[in-house]
Amino acid sequence: MTSLSKGQNAPLPVADVVISVDLSAPADVSGLLVTADGKVRTDADFIFFNQPNGPGVALRDGRLHISTAQIPSGIDAVRTVITLDDASRSFGQFAPPVTRVTDANGAPLFEYVIGELSSESVVIAVEIYQRAGAWKVRAVGQGYAGGFADLVRDHGVSVDDEPAPPAAPPAAPPAPPAAPPAPPQAPAPSYTPPSTTAPSYTPPNPDAPSYTPPNPDAPSYTPPGSTPSYAPPAAAPMYDAPTYNQPNYNQPTYNQPTYNQPPPSAPAHHQMPAYNQPPAAPAAPAEISLSKNRPVSLVKGQKVSLRKDGGVALTRILMGLGWDPIRKRGMFGGKSSGSIDLDASVLMFSGGQCVEVVYFGQLRSGNGSIVHSGDNLTGEGDGDDEVVAVDLPAVPPHIDNLVFIVTSYRGQTFAEVENAYCRLIDQTTNAELARYTLAGGMPFTGVTMAVVNREGGDWKLRAIGEGFNAKTPKKALPFVVPHLG
Repeated sequence: MTSLSKGQNAPLPVADVVISVDLSAPADVSGLLVTADGKVRTDADFIFFNQPNGPGVALRDGRLHISTAQIPSGIDAVRTVITLDDASRSFGQFAPPVTRVTDANGAPLFEYVIGELSSESVVIAVEIYQRAGAWKVRAVGQGYAGGFADLVRDHGVSVDDEPAPPAAPPAAPPAPPAAPPAPPQAPAPSYTPPSTTAPSYTPPNPDAPSYTPPNPDAPSYTPPGSTPSYAPPAAAPMYDAPTYNQPNYNQPTYNQPTYNQPPPSAPAHHQMPAYNQPPAAPAAPAEISLSKNRPVSLVKGQKVSLRKDGGVALTRILMGLGWDPIRKRGMFGGKSSGSIDLDASVLMFSGGQCVEVVYFGQLRSGNGSIVHSGDNLTGEGDGDDEVVAVDLPAVPPHIDNLVFIVTSYRGQTFAEVENAYCRLIDQTTNAELARYTLAGGMPFTGVTMAVVNREGGDWKLRAIGEGFNAKTPKKALPFVVPHLG
């Protein structure tokens, strides 16, 4: 076996090789098929866990299998990439990774210990490349402190696209033609005629002692004929206002429908029910105050001012987001759970437009006022899975809304997640101030958890908890805009 140093190359003695990595921290291995200009032709030339097969290259069991005879003629090199699972950590915190190249049977060919790494969380380990028709191996050791997004952007891969979807199942046979739709029905009139059981009108008896002659100035009454005496116009009812001044309640009412409520002085038995009145809108939850000694449990739609303890404005806050995969009963009575890669992101808005996104591919905002803790790929473990730190006074003045969302990168829905929550922490004292927990599993791949927006000179937080179907921050934009403050 030959040991390589950084930049050193050597002829490849076989056509089929396997590249593996030894590292003391969880990491992913991926491959980039690049042309002579160092770019991929399409996103299909990026080989990773969600897209494990490409021309001449396959990712199996964390190892990159390369068959040089099957690599297309336009590809100049295959680069092996190591990405730390926790993007907030760096290679300098661990022992140097060791990259090994073997033949297809496992016989060792080359070894490269990648030293001189410090703040990088992504590194190109080795590349298999072609020169004058012959294939060689080179020790690269190029790290990226800006993270995974910087590396793939360097190579022409779309950073914010969804992972490649699985192959579509065979098409189902066409369904039988549906019955023709029923002809549209005319809308029912908004007016409901009086009940037929209502007492019929009896003209007043002039000989009765209690009879009061009608007021000659009052509008005359014409008894109804064979058709209803009143037909409301199509555009609007004719009774927009009462046709009388002060009604005489000793007079018979003739069972005429009343389209406006009688004056408050009218007896209760003369008041007609209101037709088609919409139900009263529920009152919005009251805005509440924060206290470090009394954390509050928020309900959907509730708003809190980011001030505490007598009106002191918060300056540095943490938004902690957590979840756990639902554990399912296994075949032999044990419990199992698949890893669910949820991603917390902050969308920064100005005047209704998203101007910046802080997420696993960009862990800091442009001016450093918002910092993401890094990507959690499973949701395992207690406590917050991802944390976003916000320095409120440092947020640029043109930013008026910060929207906190969680999306499912691999497409599992929140029906497979339990204990999803977000909580607000005072970073100065590390005290939890508020918590909002999602109740029940939702059949969505994303959820808007909370919005922090400026109101005058204050910042306020509102619990949202609305689901949507999108797997990346970019695809979530249409769903979060309606929640802006």
